[in-house]
Amino acid sequence: MPEIETARLRLRDFNLNDFDDLFRLYSDTEVMKYLSPRTREQTQLSLSKHIQQWQQHTFGMWAVIHKETDKMIGRCGLNFLENTPEVELGYVFDKSYWNMGIATEASFATLKFGFWEVKLDQIVAIADPENIASVRVIQKLGMKYEKNAWHYGQNVVYYAISRTKWQSDDSLYILKS
Repeated sequence: MPEIETARLRLRDFNLNDFDDLFRLYSDTEVMKYLSPRTREQTQLSLSKHIQQWQQHTFGMWAVIHKETDKMIGRCGLNFLENTPEVELGYVFDKSYWNMGIATEASFATLKFGFWEVKLDQIVAIADPENIASVRVIQKLGMKYEKNAWHYGQNVVYYAISRTKWQSDDSLYILKS
């Protein structure tokens, strides 16, 4: 599984030792306000799914490590959108790293990986319409609003971008094998 480095972050594959950090994020009611907090059992299932996704496909969720502290501060990556063949961008970050451009930085690197390495034709993103911060990240990435939709048991706004419309800045992205 490839690792990606950006100016401040390292995106690496998940391993079983990441459970405590992931549970800390997934059990935080403020972090998970629009996604629903998860129990220990649900977090274990999610961690297993993150690991399996990479084994079954050429993409998945990365553990996001802050390079300065070497601490896992979130997750970001690509996944199949529920009950569709579409690939979605998803992310969750520790609240102490909000409003610093971290989600945008990790998501930008993820889109570049999805388009350049995986050769996806389109990537989508969804968010609760009230999650203004997440919608702003999606818009900063150049994704365009397409519709309101229903996914994961809730109303969401649905954004998408095609490989041909996407433009990138190479200075943010370094692929490591």
